[in-house]
Amino acid sequence: MKSEVYEGSPPHSADEALGGSRLVDSGISLDRAEQLQRGLKSRHIQFLALGGAIGTGLFVGSGAILAKVGPVPLWLGYLSMMLVVWIVMNTIAEMTTYLPMKGITLPYFTNRFVDGSLAFASGWNYWYAYAILVAAEASAGAILLDYWKTPVPVGVWITIILVVCLFLNIIAVEIFGEAEFWFASIKLITIMGLIILGIVIMAGGTPEGGAVGFHYWNDPGAFKEYVGTGATGRFTAYWTAFVRAGFSFITSPELIGLAAGETVAPRRNIPKAARRFLYRLALFYGVSSLIIGAIVPSNDPQLLSEKSDASASPWVIGIQRSGIRGLNHVINAAILTSAWSAGNAFLYSGSRVLYSMAATGQAPAFLAKTTRRGVPYAAVLATWAVGLLAYLNVSQNGAQVFLWFSNISTISGFIGWIVVLITYLRFRTAMTTQGLLGTLPFRTIAQPYAAWATLFVISLLTLTNGFQVFAPWNYADFLAAYITIPVFLVLYLGHKLWFRTPICRKAGEIDVITGKKEMDDLCADDHPPVPKNFLQKVWFWLA
Repeated sequence: MKSEVYEGSPPHSADEALGGSRLVDSGISLDRAEQLQRGLKSRHIQFLALGGAIGTGLFVGSGAILAKVGPVPLWLGYLSMMLVVWIVMNTIAEMTTYLPMKGITLPYFTNRFVDGSLAFASGWNYWYAYAILVAAEASAGAILLDYWKTPVPVGVWITIILVVCLFLNIIAVEIFGEAEFWFASIKLITIMGLIILGIVIMAGGTPEGGAVGFHYWNDPGAFKEYVGTGATGRFTAYWTAFVRAGFSFITSPELIGLAAGETVAPRRNIPKAARRFLYRLALFYGVSSLIIGAIVPSNDPQLLSEKSDASASPWVIGIQRSGIRGLNHVINAAILTSAWSAGNAFLYSGSRVLYSMAATGQAPAFLAKTTRRGVPYAAVLATWAVGLLAYLNVSQNGAQVFLWFSNISTISGFIGWIVVLITYLRFRTAMTTQGLLGTLPFRTIAQPYAAWATLFVISLLTLTNGFQVFAPWNYADFLAAYITIPVFLVLYLGHKLWFRTPICRKAGEIDVITGKKEMDDLCADDHPPVPKNFLQKVWFWLA
């Protein structure tokens, strides 16, 4: 296992780094002929990130938050998490735009800019989170399909969902990209339609008549005090919403970074996707969470519980309360599409993390095998195999299984963001120390101060995510909230003790040079398309 690769002074080219070889870190290639096929266009990576972000958390999980803490904490929790996600996205975009090499993932950058042990623990943590999310979305899909009470066993539905995801990921990257683009398009159109419908319901343009407005903010109320009373109860309600909103966004900012090595014109398309990510999150999460709290009272008995299915979607409840009939099946189908799309994106991301770890010697070498078209089929199959845990739905309550998966993946995601921010801060320090900060092709606002502030907030979220288990004490919920933290520490400390790695690399010795010239040459050939008419101008702006 190779964990210490960048010792001593940084080399100035790939050839100098490895004595004429065009490989970096045991497998990250700088040879164009050996790179993963760059088949993902701007619209693919933008919708890939949104496809991963818009899943069952937006359509159903928001209802559970509303029922627990009320509409104002729901809205503020999503707005707060959006800001966190945006800053994490910016840090990832800066690093991947600078070095958009073949096979790169965030653990690769952690190994290169911080420490091999942290990269090892982070890589397995990411893979574990993505693989569990595949199972979570397959579980959710099976629950949603069961809404129609068909005679088909739940195991058959899970098989169909998993097999389709495998097919789209194993054939070729272009097929995956196109499938995810259309999956995400369906979801985005549905959400936009629901937002418009929500505004109509608020204004009173429904069969029941009467403007709802923000009536439910007064009755039953804007806040539901949680684990406390008065100001304390209202703050803990907001903090609970903030933590729980994380599940909707977990791993979504990483998706663009993971696709950098397979993206056409990465130094043009990755910044483009990162800049627009916040605006689209603000529309789909900020506006949606505001409307949900306006059209559904927080004390509605149909809101999500452990025994609920798609009928617990707050959108469905709002539509039913307004007197509109027939839309419940349409919304359920849209939620199913979102689960399928998110599972598809998570399988892609998990396989690329595992592939990169195998290429850098931190996972078995056979997992780095690819097809002639550049698809890492061994890593895809290994990640997909963990998704088979979704079959737990066959013998247990599906909602409970889904909740178990979501708890584990949320904390894994928070830990992943902490590592990303540490990696970025070391990268930024190295660029400043070596006088190269001005060479960054993409720089974002308020850095590095925004990264430091966000690192503190996410660390606090991770440590306090299960604060409610102490009042009263609940050992089962405590394990679900915190078991991932010691697992990560065991991976990190075990690797560090075994390989005797330093705490972190010195800023002056961090390699921020290798691969830059090759990426400069690769991106120099990029010529942005010139629109020939107004419609093309609009399309190029959107996609």
